[in-house]
Amino acid sequence: MKRIVLNLFILILLVLKSLSASAQCTATNTAFQAGESLSYDLYFNWKFVWLKAGTANFSIGNTTHKGEEAYRCHLITRTSSKLDRFFVMRDTLVSVVSKELAPLYFRKGALEGDRYKVDEIWYSYPNGNTRIKQRYRNHRGKISIQDNTVDFCIYDMLSMLLRARSYKSEDYKKGERINFIMADGDQVERQTLVYRGKENFTMENTGTTYRCLVFSFVENKDGKEKDVVTFYVTDDDNHLPVRLDLYLRFGTAKAFLTNVKGARNPQTSVVK
Repeated sequence: MKRIVLNLFILILLVLKSLSASAQCTATNTAFQAGESLSYDLYFNWKFVWLKAGTANFSIGNTTHKGEEAYRCHLITRTSSKLDRFFVMRDTLVSVVSKELAPLYFRKGALEGDRYKVDEIWYSYPNGNTRIKQRYRNHRGKISIQDNTVDFCIYDMLSMLLRARSYKSEDYKKGERINFIMADGDQVERQTLVYRGKENFTMENTGTTYRCLVFSFVENKDGKEKDVVTFYVTDDDNHLPVRLDLYLRFGTAKAFLTNVKGARNPQTSVVK
């Protein structure tokens, strides 16, 4: 569960636009501002009992990169004290993007059990192309380095979500497929999401009802496509994820938004 919860939590906000080879690597930010902070509780179903598995916090601040103003984004996940007795997870992700949302740097440090892995990416844009240098250290200490220049945009988990949040979704049709390209570890992968339509969702802890856009992250295995996770994202200009359901081989996991600070736009998706 630990890796799926982390990676798919990050994919919550990647549902608002396809990032194709013809996309520009910059965009106008309309969804977030420095000072935004989102908190989540993570739960896991074990033999018909829901257990709190841990917490996650997503925050955005201002920084500088090579003398230019930029955004610095953090995502921190950790298991609860009860789960620590069985499995420890301490993951910290950092992404730096320009004020125009072009990715500049990414780092993921992941402690999972007794294994620690580090993933880093450096970006530059020579002659209108995208150059990425990837450095990946696996849990055995082996380091692999990739250095590639391509004529399309590539994003890491966090820079992709920061850009996707500013896209509009009014023209989506139920069943529409959304593709995007993501660098992770020593790989660059194409991922797929499917738009499922709109649905109202009521938070059990607060009783607040949100109008949401619903998406499924899908994978194709042995010629068959299956849902891996379902996302509920607010249908307003913030595009905040309020819930995700993860379908695992050995159970079900869920993540629920518990607190929002510093949202840029009014939360007009709140029904009551």
